[in-house]
Amino acid sequence: MIGYYVHHHGRGHSARARSICAWLDEPVTFFSSLPRPAQMRARDSWVELPLDLPADGQSTDDAQCRGRMHWAPLHVAGLAQRAADLLRVAADAGLRRLVVDVSAEIAMLGRLAGIPITVMAMPGDRTDPAHRLVYDIADQIVAPWSADVYHPPWLRDHLDRTHFVGAISQFEDRAGASAPRTGTAVLLAGAGGDTLPDDALAQLSLALPQYHWIALGASSWVDDPWPLLCGADLVVTHAGQNAIADVALTDAAVIVIPQPRPFDEQHATADALARAGLTVAATGWPTAQEWRRLHAATLALDRAQWARLQVRGAAARAAAVIAA
Repeated sequence: MIGYYVHHHGRGHSARARSICAWLDEPVTFFSSLPRPAQMRARDSWVELPLDLPADGQSTDDAQCRGRMHWAPLHVAGLAQRAADLLRVAADAGLRRLVVDVSAEIAMLGRLAGIPITVMAMPGDRTDPAHRLVYDIADQIVAPWSADVYHPPWLRDHLDRTHFVGAISQFEDRAGASAPRTGTAVLLAGAGGDTLPDDALAQLSLALPQYHWIALGASSWVDDPWPLLCGADLVVTHAGQNAIADVALTDAAVIVIPQPRPFDEQHATADALARAGLTVAATGWPTAQEWRRLHAATLALDRAQWARLQVRGAAARAAAVIAA
């Protein structure tokens, strides 16, 4: 049996985990502080872990362990309980591997319990002591992107254990023939928070009035955004890994606005995509004139270049690494 830890921030980690595990021939036990998803394979189980947050007003003393960890505050009951819950299930089920997406502390916990660790790599600057330790102790590192587009220097010391599988989209099995263009443009926000202005859609409608604008994500969450994404002529998106993999399967022109994330994750992704000529990226919310310039620039790009992200087959390739 495979164990799979899913971080509770946003929805991307959960979607990616289920996309990968759909290709595994053995049962999976998921561990997460997220509630159990509605759609799961009958053979799999979901262990809901308590949050690792302090009670209201409680301090988070030395949460980073003097820079050696990312989140391990002292005297937080949920932290001890989630560790106990995971290790109890791991011992009872006899987990042969633990996939961690993502947590330095969970990876270390599993390895100290003698479980082989697969770490899902993340973009950005991962050279801090906690990340270096986690990548050192992992016997598999899955990079969910294409080495042709993004090859961060901090992975060079781990290339013998790193597998660049391509960008992973939950919609890979639904992407096929080009959808008819509808004159629609989509503003795609993430569930993990954003810095978009409250009147973002109104500003876009004024700057680029040739499109019918639709907002997806955050307060405009749609459980199945694929029909709108694959029919869009233009997508303005954050630079989360799942969102980028999803838009890569469309025929839309794309403008990327990276959002603030730890370790500059989204900015690293946006920069790599722009350098590779797949899209154009803004450093902040553009003015009306900047929108028109970005629009013209992205229309001039060769959209066939999105195939360099290697989305097709990426989830299956990740599963093959984990199953080995």
